[in-house]
Amino acid sequence: MRLEGKVIIVTGASRYIGQAMAVRLAQEGAKVVAADIRDCAETVELVQAQSADVLSIQVDVTDEAQTLEMARKTVERFGRIDCLVNNAGIYDGLISKPILDVDMEVWDQVFRVNVKGIFLCSRAVFPAMKEQGGGKIINTGSAIWLSGSAGIPHYVASKAAVTGLSRTLAKELGLYNITVNTLAPGGTRSGAVVNRDDAPISIAQAGRAIDRLEVPDDLVGTLVFLASDDSSFITGQMIVVDGGVSLH
Repeated sequence: MRLEGKVIIVTGASRYIGQAMAVRLAQEGAKVVAADIRDCAETVELVQAQSADVLSIQVDVTDEAQTLEMARKTVERFGRIDCLVNNAGIYDGLISKPILDVDMEVWDQVFRVNVKGIFLCSRAVFPAMKEQGGGKIINTGSAIWLSGSAGIPHYVASKAAVTGLSRTLAKELGLYNITVNTLAPGGTRSGAVVNRDDAPISIAQAGRAIDRLEVPDDLVGTLVFLASDDSSFITGQMIVVDGGVSLH
């Protein structure tokens, strides 16, 4: 098992991609901290089914005090933090609208969770990683900003910001042997949907080199690689996992 004994926090772990991440990390031997503003009971059961240690923490990633408490509880329970997976984000339930109709409160909330949340969680775990001599931060981005997508400018812009923030953190934290990378999925059939005229947007296969829909399990192998010692000299990178839609 490639992650035997490593302590890994996954935010946004209650469902969808985050849940798949938590389970796969457990399968690889990691001790998992399932963190979410929602209840993580289902994820905890799935992780425990892999005979892995798991800690569930309720956290609002936009609240600095709560992110600091998340880090404190993790160290208290497991003694260290080897990896942080910043997966919490707002996508599910967004309503696609023309630019003049975008709700600015929703815009601000998307950026608070998708960007500020990553910054706060990364800052919260930094002292522990620095003290232990290193660590890994993996941020869930998206390939969507490479081409853009009408109707959800807040989401697309926030994911572009994730990549910029990741590269900046990589430059600053590399001094302490902490790597920071972005894992960027394409449109993934995870259960999360954006709505247009009260109907889910279909996830088209058009343009993919691999002619099938993307599912959460397509992402977790790359996640394991980024969390493992095999990627210890890779930092500041955005790794796109979208079946060959975005070639860059």
